[in-house]
Amino acid sequence: MTRTLTILIYVLAFLTLPANAQSGFRVMSYNVENLFDTEDNPDKNDNDFLPSGNHHWTRGRYYHKLQQVAKVISAAGEWDTPALIALCEVENDSVLTHLLYRTPLKLQQYRYCMTHGSDIRGINSALLYQRDRFGYIGHKEHPVIFTHKKHKQTRNILHVWGKVITSDTLDVFVCHLPSRYGGEKESEADRFDAARTVRELCDSLLRIRTNPQILIMGDFNDTPENTSITQILAAEKITTRTEANKLYNLFADPHVLNHPGTHKYQGEWNQLDHIIVSGNLLDKNSNMHVAPGSNRIFIPPFLLTEDKTWHGKRPFRTYYGFKYEGGYSDHLPIITDFLLSLPDKDLN
Repeated sequence: MTRTLTILIYVLAFLTLPANAQSGFRVMSYNVENLFDTEDNPDKNDNDFLPSGNHHWTRGRYYHKLQQVAKVISAAGEWDTPALIALCEVENDSVLTHLLYRTPLKLQQYRYCMTHGSDIRGINSALLYQRDRFGYIGHKEHPVIFTHKKHKQTRNILHVWGKVITSDTLDVFVCHLPSRYGGEKESEADRFDAARTVRELCDSLLRIRTNPQILIMGDFNDTPENTSITQILAAEKITTRTEANKLYNLFADPHVLNHPGTHKYQGEWNQLDHIIVSGNLLDKNSNMHVAPGSNRIFIPPFLLTEDKTWHGKRPFRTYYGFKYEGGYSDHLPIITDFLLSLPDKDLN
């Protein structure tokens, strides 16, 4: 479909909504745990995910993984699939094309944008969007500027902007900050640099947008209390008073969440995945705003399995170490709903 026809569909959807209409707009963030194809990329260290690799990553396992990811996305939509989906740990365009056209998601008419960064393993981030609910304008990826490790390679920050049905511009960032590999404290400076890059991008938008509406999603590899989020990104907990140009972490308050975390390590759940918004998206008088109480960890029973080592439950993963489980991911997805309202139409 051409870009002109896509825009026409978007405009027609806008015009046919009744006066005072209010529409739901669900967003989702999900680290899908190593969604690799089975082809060797000679420029990346993807050897573990080849049929001959340590994980014995066969085409059968790959296509099963695609179906599993599609199942989670479909289930998270309940009556309708999410309008926007941030994905972390996807390898390339091929896996996203297969996900969107060789699974039941082909009926949902998603399009995607993704990074093509310098991560040594070939891991990238992506945004899926339903073109009749998000009028794509453009996207760009931004490398993380490291202050000490000048030649370190990591995932780029994905920035996508487009129009929602209220005609407002929504700026979306998809982030997958550097991991805790080597130790949380030993690696935190890398996450500081990544968070600083995101913060600077947001500050630029706050200066140039008339009504900046910012949505940040992804795997931050840090909890809501960590410095990268609270001080460098400066994403605050939601309070009774919010300010339009500040950032707020919808997953910062454990008392309002339905589960203790999205990732389990050595028996402890941690909230590593976040959805962060600019303050004007919390204003109930805004044409687009967060539906109160809608932010939650998506945790249907099929995403969990018995934790025989640490007891209780843990995410039902694709691999547990080098053991193939055939599950979904080592992370749980998170979702938030927005309400989009149209102004009264002039009947005169």
